Amino acid sequence: MQITRQADYALRAVVYLAHLEENEKAATGIIAKAQNVPPSFLAKIISQLSIAGLIHTSRGARGGVSLARSADEISVLDVIEAIDGPVFLNECTENSNTCPFLASCPLKELWCEARTALVDKLSSAKFSLYNITPG
Repeated sequence: MQITRQADYALRAVVYLAHLEENEKAATGIIAKAQNVPPSFLAKIISQLSIAGLIHTSRGARGGVSLARSADEISVLDVIEAIDGPVFLNECTENSNTCPFLASCPLKELWCEARTALVDKLSSAKFSLYNITPG
């Protein structure tokens, strides 16, 4: 299992934004360059993060991008789910009705436990914990 490149780029952008001063904004071009993200790809990602309520965007001379909440209120899971949707290790952990082996499957419990552990870890990982300076 691997997160998408888009989710990876989104995580890098939020890491960058998490280390700006309060009320400071960054231009998407600066974020793209600092985090080695293609600018056109970042524009789409910024839009998705904005729709999810994780960042604020503003246009104009004093415009830019900033976090919508403090870095200690945004988790890695929030960003991944804003881009890729809910995290599932196997289809049966999302919808048991899709598995014809549900009644006799020896692995369903393992998948559910692993998913729960992963979701718990990603939701407890807040961006304030990552002491990475932008640029």
